[in-house]
Amino acid sequence: MWTNDLSPTIHSLKIRAYRKMEYMAESTDRTPGHILCCECGVPISPNPANICVACLRSKVDISQGIPKQVSVSFCKQCQRYFQPPGTWIQCALESRELLALCLKKIKAPLSKVRLVDAGFVWTEPHSKRLKVKLTIQKEVMNGAILQQVFVVDYVVQPQMCGDCHRVEAKDFWKAVVQVRQKTLHKKTFYYLEQLILKYGMHQNTLRIKEIHDGLDFYYSSKQHAQKMVEFLQCTVPCRNKASQRLISQDIHSNTYNYKSTFSVEIVPICKDNVVCLPPKLAQSLGNMNQICVCIRVTSAIHLIDPNTLQVADIDGSTFWSHPFNSLCHPKQLEEFIVMECSIVRDLKRSAGAGMISKKHTLGEVWVQKTSEMNTDKQYFCRTHLGHLLNPGDLVLGFDLANCNLNDEHVNKMNSDRVPDVVLIKKNYDRTKRQRRRNWKLKELARDRENMDTDDERQYQDFLEDLEEDEAIRKNVNIYRDSTIPVESDTDDEGAPRISLAEMLEDLHISQDATGEEGESMMTQ
Repeated sequence: MWTNDLSPTIHSLKIRAYRKMEYMAESTDRTPGHILCCECGVPISPNPANICVACLRSKVDISQGIPKQVSVSFCKQCQRYFQPPGTWIQCALESRELLALCLKKIKAPLSKVRLVDAGFVWTEPHSKRLKVKLTIQKEVMNGAILQQVFVVDYVVQPQMCGDCHRVEAKDFWKAVVQVRQKTLHKKTFYYLEQLILKYGMHQNTLRIKEIHDGLDFYYSSKQHAQKMVEFLQCTVPCRNKASQRLISQDIHSNTYNYKSTFSVEIVPICKDNVVCLPPKLAQSLGNMNQICVCIRVTSAIHLIDPNTLQVADIDGSTFWSHPFNSLCHPKQLEEFIVMECSIVRDLKRSAGAGMISKKHTLGEVWVQKTSEMNTDKQYFCRTHLGHLLNPGDLVLGFDLANCNLNDEHVNKMNSDRVPDVVLIKKNYDRTKRQRRRNWKLKELARDRENMDTDDERQYQDFLEDLEEDEAIRKNVNIYRDSTIPVESDTDDEGAPRISLAEMLEDLHISQDATGEEGESMMTQ
């Protein structure tokens, strides 16, 4: 009875176990198992080649054909890399631009594989080596995709670019700008030199040559020379002429090779010159007196009338329409001592008078030459330096009464309207000013002859003008000289000095580990 009751239950359990075994067999057939590599017998997951990765790499090298060592040309002078076919580009170390340049060197072999990743491997900046780590993929043996990582070494080889080659040749040029000024003083050129340095107009020059009455700027292209001429027209009153000479021509390709010459003539007037204006020009400037003093030359000629403090600006076009010259040579400056000085408070102005200077004070002074102290001869004059002069001060000026003035406009003037003395500036102890000068200027690298004593004196005059005229200092980069101790802005004699706030630090970039060292090492 018990046997009959258990027989159906045992039968159903057997059926369930059988079905479970069938289900497990079916699931085992759906899940792929491991297979053995046909080369080394290592269990691997099935792949189209049925070979493990190690054996596949030993049989197939997907980097074959890609060079492992490539050379890159680098110009030490301009710090540029050569990019075929004929381009030189500026690239920093480990930059994206340099990586793109390196990949273009192996562009043809890389076209046969798939580039996955690329990056620089750090190297010593002075080693002249660049290492690029590449990750590539390629389909091999029955559709299997193999990925491989390798390093390509780039050897940096020095090669001078065409532009630097022309610069080193020094005789190759296509355009020249000849700057001339028919004057005996170089104050305008010293001022122009500082403007060129401040705005970097000397960077494209092949060579700068100094001659007795001007400068020559040589360029490799006509466009750079034209840019220089435009800069000169904006900074100093001048006029220019252009000419060109045919060097060679090709009648088949209709190409011509010219050498261009730009002649720039600056007005022959410098700071502290005494001039005699033409009558028509003086009348158009507000009925000024014809005898004036040039107080500044920037983009225009700035004049002041020492009798009325009336000022006027004359641009280049106006000057060439009504030209005039300096009456006296700078070497004709004489030293006077102030005997008496009084300020003119009320000045009657004529109708139609022009602008009056607010920075100067009109004064009436009696002066005597220091070379005539044993006599009682004194001179009376009006001056625009009333705010600076006191009895006993030394002042520089021109003695027009005893000077041979060879000027057509002065010869036509009434002698009563020509002053006996024209005072220019107050005189300070030059030796003491040089010793206390705690600043310096940069100079253009140019070919020039030995500087004589007169050039040195003129340069010292320009430095003193910078100390005395704030308007000129604004256009000049002045650097602090750390070798001179810092003192007060004015000395015991009251000579003007340049404050520390107006000076720039003369920085010299040193080598560091941020890439600048690498650039400097490349130039060795």
